Amino acid sequence: MATSWCLTSMRNSLLKVVKFSVIQGRNTQIGENFVQRLKACTCSHLIQHRSYYDNTLTSENQKFVYQWNLLKHQFGPSPLKDSPWPRQDWKPGSKRTGLIAVKLGMYPMWTKSGKKFVTTALQIQDCNVIRYVPPDIAPGDDQTGKNAAIEVGAKNASPLYMDKGLTHKFHDACVPLKQRTVLFYVTENSAIQPGTPLYATHFRPGMYVDCCGKTIGKGFQGVMKRWGMKGQPASHGQTKTHRRMGATGGGGSPGRIWKGKKMPGPMGNKWRWTRCLKIWRINTRHNIIFVEGNVSGSKGGFVKIKDSLNNRFENDPPPFPTHYPEDGDALAEELYDEDLHEMLQESVAFEEEEEEER
Repeated sequence: MATSWCLTSMRNSLLKVVKFSVIQGRNTQIGENFVQRLKACTCSHLIQHRSYYDNTLTSENQKFVYQWNLLKHQFGPSPLKDSPWPRQDWKPGSKRTGLIAVKLGMYPMWTKSGKKFVTTALQIQDCNVIRYVPPDIAPGDDQTGKNAAIEVGAKNASPLYMDKGLTHKFHDACVPLKQRTVLFYVTENSAIQPGTPLYATHFRPGMYVDCCGKTIGKGFQGVMKRWGMKGQPASHGQTKTHRRMGATGGGGSPGRIWKGKKMPGPMGNKWRWTRCLKIWRINTRHNIIFVEGNVSGSKGGFVKIKDSLNNRFENDPPPFPTHYPEDGDALAEELYDEDLHEMLQESVAFEEEEEEER
């Protein structure tokens, strides 16, 4: 396997050098023949074929293409190519789709009683429905059994850096290419037409959501940092064992290490859910959601958001299947929870006392 990897690396390096020579106009005949011979080399099954774009554009043309791409794929109204799907009403047990957000950072807030807490700012960037998968085709959900699914994409991507084999589902939905796509399990009455844009107003202040982000990678770590073990004594005959775990497996029968034993290894860089986070504030202009507490992941990372099971929607159902701006009255730019103190209002008010007449 190592030999195949070396041959493939050498072959790719030579192809780059020869292609550069051909573009520059040097040894065109020899270069083309050499390329044909390299393509006939072994290890062809290890090569990942990707879309090739002309790299001979000038700097001015590259800037023009970049600006045109931003203008073409800017977030606008719903680009539905078919007639809208009929909407169904919410009923107990309905499961809505989730959203994909980008983590911006932490932000402090205060309640009306004066209690301070921190929130995480999550921005919904260019979120669209990519496709709807009916229950007979969708993969099974481990928790709720056989359900339908909705694939959601977020944050527009440039077509110059994406394989054409991955673009067909975006073209079918008539939406720009996306950097991240996620499949959410929903009930059949929560179906949303592909191409529909999703906003932060999909949720409301006071609701509880579950957030999933990829933890920050710490690399290969020992047991003291990875699992919080105590380690070995610092003196009295200890040689190079101060931060080691000690015994790894018992003797006798069975004399082996059990699966799942806590040992040194890679730490972080895994998707982790944080359950039941309350939404305190929503900015409708910039599509920012402020949830209580911290969410896994670094700044700029993607975060999956969906309804928590702790919500009680019997008296106040959520926007179903999602929020459509063309329905109803326009919402305010800032939406607050009823217990949250608005920073534009006065925090303390003193009554003026009349001076006593002397």
